[in-house]
Amino acid sequence: MDKTYFTTLTAFNRASTAQVSSWLRQISDVQWQQPVVSSFSSIHETVLHMVNAENAWLQRLKNETVIRVDETFTGSRHELLDLWEQTSQQLSDWVAGFDETRLNLSFSYRRFNGQEYRSRYYQVLAHVVNHATYHRGQIVTLLRQAGFTAIQSTDLIGFYREEV
Repeated sequence: MDKTYFTTLTAFNRASTAQVSSWLRQISDVQWQQPVVSSFSSIHETVLHMVNAENAWLQRLKNETVIRVDETFTGSRHELLDLWEQTSQQLSDWVAGFDETRLNLSFSYRRFNGQEYRSRYYQVLAHVVNHATYHRGQIVTLLRQAGFTAIQSTDLIGFYREEV
């Protein structure tokens, strides 16, 4: 694996986040807050988790103190979606500036429960994009259940097809 692979993955993540965010800007407040049976209790809570996770991983990668978005954010839906898009852009920018020779090196970080772990940079980068893809898929299902059907694919292969 090389840096180009992760630059492409984070570009995919950024583009897919922007696409899903555009759909979420179109739904009503009722749909945004509607109780659901899923990993989280609403579309809002799912997005809040995604922003929190991506932001936390970015802070860990940068060896910064992790500030939990899910405990501090008090803004509107559109402000949360803006923050999500900004965080995805920041991750992409961080990868673009990352020294490729360090991809296989490990670093220490703490999970939210305080437990310390070590992982390789490439493993964390792959995880962050995979985690976002998983939850974007949930959001697609939740949007359909809420009656929003103007949805297109956000699959990785579709992103690759656009690049060719």
